[in-house]
Amino acid sequence: MLNDPRSHGLWEKTAPAAPVTPPLAGPVDADVVIVGGGYTGISAALHLAEAGTKVVLLEATEIGFGGAGRNVGLINGGMWVMPAEIPGVLGPVYGERVLDLLGNAPLLVRALVEKHDIACEIEKNGTLHCAVGEEGLKEIKERCSQWAARGADVRVLSAEETAKRIGTTAYTGSLLDMRAGTLQPLAYVRGLAKAAIAAGAKIHTGSAAVSTERNGSRWVVKTANGSVSADWIVVASEYYSTGPWEAVRNEQVLLPYFNFATKPLTAAQLKKVLPGREGCWDTKEVLSSFRMDQAGRLVFGSCGALRNTGLGIHRAWAKRALKKLFPELGNVEFEAEWYGRIGMTDDAIPRFHKFAQNVVGFSGYNGRGIAPGTVFGKTLARHILGELSEADLPLPVREVVEAPLRNLKGAYYEAGAQIAHFAGARF
Repeated sequence: MLNDPRSHGLWEKTAPAAPVTPPLAGPVDADVVIVGGGYTGISAALHLAEAGTKVVLLEATEIGFGGAGRNVGLINGGMWVMPAEIPGVLGPVYGERVLDLLGNAPLLVRALVEKHDIACEIEKNGTLHCAVGEEGLKEIKERCSQWAARGADVRVLSAEETAKRIGTTAYTGSLLDMRAGTLQPLAYVRGLAKAAIAAGAKIHTGSAAVSTERNGSRWVVKTANGSVSADWIVVASEYYSTGPWEAVRNEQVLLPYFNFATKPLTAAQLKKVLPGREGCWDTKEVLSSFRMDQAGRLVFGSCGALRNTGLGIHRAWAKRALKKLFPELGNVEFEAEWYGRIGMTDDAIPRFHKFAQNVVGFSGYNGRGIAPGTVFGKTLARHILGELSEADLPLPVREVVEAPLRNLKGAYYEAGAQIAHFAGARF
């Protein structure tokens, strides 16, 4: 996108074409105007349109331009925070609601892919949270215990079973989560967009929201060449927010994350490396993730930005790390490389904001955009349709507060990842 091969990498090369979505031209009327063409915005548009609501969605660049088209493609349940900790942050009522909603969120993704026949390389064999050392094993056992107590389909695998599933002896065990899986993230959001358009939603790309104003009982959102008048505004621009809702971006700290994709592995290699195609990530502070795409490419990533000195450092580290994990791959060659920005909230929990009367949005997915974005988009639709009152939402209303020292922290994370990867790969 925008002639930058390091923005969306493999996903742009292999995703089906996006639907035709011309820029907004002139004034239009709608019931709801949505700002942002990622998982949350497109999901909200789809569910509102299916209910007969007149929806117009504005995307500044292209569908999936932000985090939706750049990530690893893991469909995870829950958040980074341990389940038992969330009620302590949100209180028992909201804590239980959001745990139930996000714990089952991958199931909604599966249902939508099936219902709308979305070609997105979905894999339903679960994910493996891989334990590094005894501390890592202790962590995944506790996480498993907490999710199992809530009825989740999770279990801890031994080091031997983990090695059999992954093809490496690097880990002391793993947490298998059968709710989860993988998909091609850009293909998924483009497929959702096609479904939303088929349901009646109007989507306009190349149409950044530049201002908003109140006109009687309605809102007017203006772009460079048009405007939308509507009763409701859904703010779904997340970390890539600019313009009227840039405050959403400023309440999050940037964590850069990169991915490299190998050339397709040989048939013999595919029998040893992730034969079940589970998505994986580990328990290290500077974590690594890996999964297989449909063509047999191994997608391997970690924290860091592929720019300036980081490009060479992270690329060299990825080759060393893969050689340690999977010696049979030899000296791997990468077919694609890309990176994006994860927006991190101070407590690693998403936010619900009510910016003004009938102006609402969820944000702050902390690197888990696919399932939370999809289910929060549906939740916003249900709220606007009157099916969920504000008091019944899964998160409380929170003020938008700029993260302290956000630029300094972001620079620290980027530099710290380079230092960690320059020092070597420890598994």
